[in-house]
This record gives sequence, C-alpha cells and structure tokens, in this order.
Amino acid sequence: MTRDVTQDDFRFFHRLRVRWAEVDLQKIVFNAHYLMYFDTAITDYWRALALPYEAAMHQLGGDLYVKKSSLEFHGSARFDDQLDIGLKCARIGNSSMSFVGGIFRGHDLLVTCELVYVFADPATQTSKPVPQALRDVLNGFEAGEPMVTLQLGAWIGLAEAARPVRTEVFLQEQRVPVEMEWDADDDTALHAVAVNRLGMPLATGRLLPAASGTARIGRMAVSRVLRGSGLGREILQALMQASQARGDAQVMLHAQRSAEGFYKRLGFVAQGEPFEEAGMAHIEMVKAL
Repeated sequence: MTRDVTQDDFRFFHRLRVRWAEVDLQKIVFNAHYLMYFDTAITDYWRALALPYEAAMHQLGGDLYVKKSSLEFHGSARFDDQLDIGLKCARIGNSSMSFVGGIFRGHDLLVTCELVYVFADPATQTSKPVPQALRDVLNGFEAGEPMVTLQLGAWIGLAEAARPVRTEVFLQEQRVPVEMEWDADDDTALHAVAVNRLGMPLATGRLLPAASGTARIGRMAVSRVLRGSGLGREILQALMQASQARGDAQVMLHAQRSAEGFYKRLGFVAQGEPFEEAGMAHIEMVKAL
C-alpha cells in the first residue's frame, strides 16, 4: 500500500485516543502499538460481520491463525491524537485471507498494514480451505450486503431460533429462574429474531397483544459478544413497526435499569417507580406510536 491511500478505501471499525502508556519520550506512539490497534480493529470487523467469533469458527470447523503482519509508516501518532482505524478484506485465497488497513489522524494517513490469516484445523494447526460460507460472508460484507436477516413470526416457527438466545442471556448469564422465563405468552406473541448469514440466531424479542391500545414488548435479548452492534435496536424497531401497523397507540416495556439509557435513546420515557423483577431492578417505559 502506498501514500495515496485515502479514507475512502476502507470501512472504519475502531476509534481511539492515544494515551501516555503508548508513547515514548518524544510523545510519539511506540511502533509495536500500531499492531495492537489493527488487532483491535479486526475484532470489530468480525462484529460487523455479525459473527460471534468463537462460535462461528467452531461451526465452520476451523480457526484463523496469523501468518504475516507488516506495517508501513508514513507519519507518527502523538499523545492525545484521536485515531481512526479502517480495514478491508483484500483477497481470499485457497486457505488464506489478506486484510489491508490504514490508521488515520483526520485525513492524514499515518500507517498502513497487511495482515494475512490462514484458516486451519485448530487441533493440528494445519491449513484447510476457507469454507465457502465464510467466503460468502466476507465477499458479501465488502460488497455492502446486509449481514443479518430479521425474521418475524409466531413462536411455533421461531422458537428454535429464539430459545437459544434467551437461554444464553436470561437463564445462563442473568440466572433468571426457568419457571419465570418460559410462559404462555410466547404462544400468543409476535416474535422477532435476528439471524446472521451462517444461520446463527443472535438477538430476539417479542410483542404481546395490545390491551386498551397499549402493547407490551419483552424478552429483549442480544448475544453478549454482539451487544453494541445495533442488533437490539433493529429488533426493537421491527417490533414497534409491527405494533404500529396493527393500530396500537403505544408500546410499553419493563426495562432493566442497566438498559434504561438504550431505550431512552430510542424515544422511550420512564414512568412510575423502579421495581424488582426476576431479582433485577427494572423501570416501566412507554413510547407513543
């Protein structure tokens, strides 16, 4: 890669501000830290693919190992600079894939990189052909195709996809009692599930029938490793659109206090006093449609 590389060559996956621990006495970043910046951006790249890395690699029957890392320096980042890191998948070979990246301060290109990964058997670390499913995901992403499909429907059709997400989030992570998680409302609710291009369910929620014009949204759950990627927002908006389309006046939900800010940003307003539900603090929130 050469100096004429611009921001238009990449999608940006990470932003950071340089701190003291990353600089030398001249207040410029130690060279080795740039590889750490690119490695962090690669993690965000996989999140943008809607691939929970460990589970996805297990399903694909392999893992990725770094074969080559190379950096080319065009300038230096300094203490307190805000940097943007961009990446793209430039080539997929038989068993390897190459990523190129750039680190920018504003429009100034500071560092370019090439990262080569080999897809291999994790037991023997011998190379294997890159699975076609992974090729399709990478090529589709670089072509701007959506990485997630949103499915709406009845429990009878979506239970197989929604159940593992709710089990992971509510039963395993939050330790909600089993008898509180599965109820008769599932049979009458409209369910939404986000599924990635490997067919892995990642997020879910449900919309209950309206009472006096107010519908209730609940069981909002996003797989832990993909929180913050926008999946929860997509699920919530799909359920609100379905509620509005059937003529509901407003939607209501019981938000965990830790997620109250998320719902506020989407227009929900808290009402009443906080309360405890399944051993966790909640607040009732509503939004007019």
